Amino acid sequence: MNANNDTKALKSGIWYILEIFTTKGILFFTIPIFARLMSHDEFGLYSNYESLLRIFSVFVTLNLSASFISARFDFAESFEKYVLSLLSLSTVSSLTWLVIINFFSDWFISVTDLNIKYLNIIIIYLLFFSVIDIFIARERFIFRYKTLVLTNLAIESGKAILSVILTICMSNKLDGRILGTLYPTVMAGVIIFYKLKWKVRETNFKYWHYALPICLPYIPHLLSLTVLNSIDKLMITKICGPGYNALYSLAYSCGIVVTLLVISLNNAFSPWLGEQMKNENVAAVRTVASRYLLLFAFLASGFMLIAPELLLIMGGESYNEAVYVIPPVALGCVFQFVYTMYVNIEQFKRKTVGMALASILAAAINFVLNIAFIPRYGYIAAAYTTAVSYLCLMMIHMFLVFKIGYLKIYDITNTWVILFVMAIYAVLINYLYSLYLIRYSMILMYILVFVYLYMKNKEHILALFGNRIL
Repeated sequence: MNANNDTKALKSGIWYILEIFTTKGILFFTIPIFARLMSHDEFGLYSNYESLLRIFSVFVTLNLSASFISARFDFAESFEKYVLSLLSLSTVSSLTWLVIINFFSDWFISVTDLNIKYLNIIIIYLLFFSVIDIFIARERFIFRYKTLVLTNLAIESGKAILSVILTICMSNKLDGRILGTLYPTVMAGVIIFYKLKWKVRETNFKYWHYALPICLPYIPHLLSLTVLNSIDKLMITKICGPGYNALYSLAYSCGIVVTLLVISLNNAFSPWLGEQMKNENVAAVRTVASRYLLLFAFLASGFMLIAPELLLIMGGESYNEAVYVIPPVALGCVFQFVYTMYVNIEQFKRKTVGMALASILAAAINFVLNIAFIPRYGYIAAAYTTAVSYLCLMMIHMFLVFKIGYLKIYDITNTWVILFVMAIYAVLINYLYSLYLIRYSMILMYILVFVYLYMKNKEHILALFGNRIL
């Protein structure tokens, strides 16, 4: 295993984790602020806006950066031209959707229940978000992590701060929050356009032909994942009522902490994985992947331990009973983490068609399980059905990787042992939430283990944050 590459990946991983938890942490802790600044109707409308933004992003952005894991090597000598050509493609896609939205405005308004103003804002936001996403992916895959971190930190912090300011100052709180996220995104997109010196004439359509067969299968894949993440809330509202959905939604939003771990660790792991697969360095991948999974499981277990305190901060005592939603949500994130490891291989081998079928099947499983168990066991059952659905999704991706001959690139036995232990832990932790002495003792033990691991690796960590990383 190349020591320089390992150090480079580890450095970038630490930067990614710090950046994501700093920027997303700011957004995470603004949720209670907006809940108090906005009326219930405004808060609900913004939730609808966010849901539609996620849905439209699947179609508008085309997830073009997903092709970088293989394009980085297939176009090693012309990767910059590849990036610029994808900027052209993302711009064409966004402008096309802007025309479609306004030409069929009546239909889109009736289906989404959003004013045409907000629909146009969604597309304009995604136009510049696509630019940022492609730029960030480019920086990540060439290990230029400091530029990546500073860019994301500036954009996300600006969005959070400006959203709060405009929500306070504007009489229309909904407009204030939406425009607060739009303006920094547009400004950053314009600056990146200028920085990359993008010109239409530099577009090479061969790169479009390369990227689209990889990325288009992501549309049903990502759309199904969106359904998988949102169908619970819709069904809880219908079956149990909006009050129970509020309990579930707030507890589920606390799971963003674990989701951020998935994103940050995978952002560091996937570029390194691409290099190792190119060099057929299977031994290195097996070793590092096992450590990645063990680290993630350790951090997720700590999150489950402090779930009551986190929920109290976010929602207050009236949301206490929703604490039992958090362990299965965190367990589902562990399954997510594992399946992203296998998805990385599918992306590298450009075998993305099966990903769409896997996501559709997982969403269907979640829907059926919700129908079966929510009426019988209530809203908490939805968290477990989602975890089971992610488990099924993970197993399907394992099978797909097996079909292309790469299943043994990870230590499958070690993976299943860790998952089994985490599943048992997620069930048992529920019984400890009312046993304060035992749980606080476990938190103390967890902190001691964390400190021990830090001290054991202190010199290496300090070296990473010393002159070499800065």
